Amino acid sequence: MFNKKTIEDIDVKGKRVLVRVDFNVPIKDGEVTDDTRITAALPTLNYLLEHGAALILCSHLGRPKGTPSPELSLQPVAQRLSELLEIKVQFVEDTIGSKAQSAAARLKPGEVLLLENTRFLPGETKNDPEVAKGLAQLADLYVNDAFGSAHRAHASTEGVAQYIPGVAGFLMEKEIRYLGQAVANPERPFVAILGGAKIVDKIGVIRNLLTKADQVLIGGGMANTFFYAQGYPIGDSLVDKDAVDTAKQLLEEGGNHLRLPVDVVIADKFENDAQTKTMQVGPIPDGWRILDIGPETVTHYSKVIKEAKTVVWNGPMGVFEFPNFAAGTFGVAKSVAECKGSTIIGGGDSVAAVNQSGLADKITHISTGGGASLEMLEGITLPGLAALQDK
Repeated sequence: MFNKKTIEDIDVKGKRVLVRVDFNVPIKDGEVTDDTRITAALPTLNYLLEHGAALILCSHLGRPKGTPSPELSLQPVAQRLSELLEIKVQFVEDTIGSKAQSAAARLKPGEVLLLENTRFLPGETKNDPEVAKGLAQLADLYVNDAFGSAHRAHASTEGVAQYIPGVAGFLMEKEIRYLGQAVANPERPFVAILGGAKIVDKIGVIRNLLTKADQVLIGGGMANTFFYAQGYPIGDSLVDKDAVDTAKQLLEEGGNHLRLPVDVVIADKFENDAQTKTMQVGPIPDGWRILDIGPETVTHYSKVIKEAKTVVWNGPMGVFEFPNFAAGTFGVAKSVAECKGSTIIGGGDSVAAVNQSGLADKITHISTGGGASLEMLEGITLPGLAALQDK
């Protein structure tokens, strides 16, 4: 399934290696508050260091729109990485200029340099060849280990691999193996669970998975649009009016594969302490809105999930940020954790939900990339992966 060269296929001894990592982490008062993405890169970085490479790391952080902005500097990340690697990580307030070049030129095997936020450069997101060349000049080899950014053709994720040989890091390889395998050649029954607010973001995913999965279970705000497409009044519930015709088509195409909630939890306002009722799916009273799937749906879905050999889950079942409307999402998380098959959680809010439910260690694979994992599930080739050398 995975046909790209990885760091194990190349000789890195004595080489300067530019590694694109995903260090887009939350920072508060100059300190990293969640280092999950940094620790995810450690196997790749440690392997390269042990094999005699000098490492130049680059990443984006936030959305600075092509101009330097002090609160989005990667300096705090260099500090945290120094602690995790137990060596001093050098930092340069430059990405492709003369400062970066001289810092990279001085680097010895076993040393690590972190460049400043790639998105401080206006050409990064435009995949400007000059930025890509500037990055390529710093190193002999390129490693992409930033799965979370692989769906974007930026200078540091795609462009640079046009100028120096590029291979995949361990995290990239692991992500592609799990997600690619799940879609291309899953063990069956294969069950996909899709939630979140908008159908629009996931039309391609639903369509692709309806041809691949044995069951597609729908929850979250997107379920409302399906109810609306079936002709139910849905009160004040969130609905994607532009996607109603698409929802009708998907209902026809999906036949028995597409499963919708049978009961819902409704509230009289969008607040945790709103008045609530649980009701069978049908016309929702005016002034009320759907905020979660109901207990009967959780029971139905759990039965399907527990019998599955492969499960892919993307998007929560309700407004789980409000504890009173988290039962659907946590109920599904529990059945995914109890499933004996291969379980994969793709990015974003579903990852947060699983972490909150304390079940993360019972999941086979938790993806580090929201947008990238969705595009994989949709069957789209990721530009950051396509640019790497084939085996």
